[in-house]
Amino acid sequence: MQMLMPEPQIFVERTLALIKPDIVDKEEEIEELILRSGFLIVQKRKLQLSPEQCSNFYADQYGKVFFPNLTAYMSSGPLVAMVLARHCAVSYWKELLGPSNSIKARRTHPHSLRAIYGTDDLRNALHGSVSIFSAEREIRFMFPEVILEPIPAGQRARDYLNLYVKPTLLAGLTALCKEKPADPM
Repeated sequence: MQMLMPEPQIFVERTLALIKPDIVDKEEEIEELILRSGFLIVQKRKLQLSPEQCSNFYADQYGKVFFPNLTAYMSSGPLVAMVLARHCAVSYWKELLGPSNSIKARRTHPHSLRAIYGTDDLRNALHGSVSIFSAEREIRFMFPEVILEPIPAGQRARDYLNLYVKPTLLAGLTALCKEKPADPM
């Protein structure tokens, strides 16, 4: 008797990563570490936020003692915002970052990005979304033009492939076979 197993599905998550103003000069080095860790950088932009924009971005931290220093720090210079994608992106990015306090990170997670690049609790070098929901909100904040649609899975994914991808591939590969170029690339 044949066992019916569901087809494996891969869900790709997205998360927001920020390279904070004090280490923006290490952008290439950090991007290389991100890529080597299995992430895809879907979108990237360099920008400088005003104190008001920082207040809006960190609205969930409003009222805490460090809030004024946080908004001053985050608006002190340019930063790099990136949308990272991979399976379980939020949790893998949080793991790669390490604890938010860089001093604690050096003790408990010495190979984490915050241990390597951070200075203290406030100047911890990088930002990462804490959940899928906050990632969506933060990505929309930093990339207002982005359209975050759910990634199709199951029958919806098969329908999309059959309707859009396969006909295009078939036409392209058929034309390639008819031409038989010496260098198909």
